[in-house]
Amino acid sequence: MNNPYAYIDPDYTYTDPRTGVLRNIEDIQDADALIFAESGAVAKRLKELQIAPIKITGIASLFEIHRFLFQDIYDWAGKVRTVEISKGGRPFFPTNRFHTAFCHIDDLVKQYERIGCDDKNSLARKLAEILDTVNYLHPFREGNGRTQREFLRLLAFEKGWRLNLNPPDNVDIYNRYMAGTIDGDIQILSTLIFDLLVPLR
Repeated sequence: MNNPYAYIDPDYTYTDPRTGVLRNIEDIQDADALIFAESGAVAKRLKELQIAPIKITGIASLFEIHRFLFQDIYDWAGKVRTVEISKGGRPFFPTNRFHTAFCHIDDLVKQYERIGCDDKNSLARKLAEILDTVNYLHPFREGNGRTQREFLRLLAFEKGWRLNLNPPDNVDIYNRYMAGTIDGDIQILSTLIFDLLVPLR
């Protein structure tokens, strides 16, 4: 299914008007080369977070994760997007209402913190709500999916669970994840997360 992103960016805030490629620290002008460089840099940073995880306190931690993952590629890493985004004709959260969403995510994280570590059902449900909200927010120009999956992984980790929403070559998990995030289906996401939560000990 083809669901391309669309961006309202008449001033080319993020892209080179000549090439359409995202402006980047290394001044890479080829889209495929940028994807390759970005993937390698982010994979390295994700491994570092496995060793030294970021403590999740709320929406500020989401921005900290994005800055950490994309710091080698974009000078706007960790900064809120200033353009409107849609995918497949469906708009993501408008930039002029971001503050409302930030407060809501902080509240969801506080609710999550109050759930017992052994209450897998409630943890999965609240993580699904957080994922759905963060995905609809889509606060960054690029890298939203990788950042929100790491955000969820770290939240689960803090409760003593392992959560991998992006296992390699697992089509079923990918399809369920995409169905849940695209349609905003909390039940699909909750069931998926419940199935993927594994105790650390």
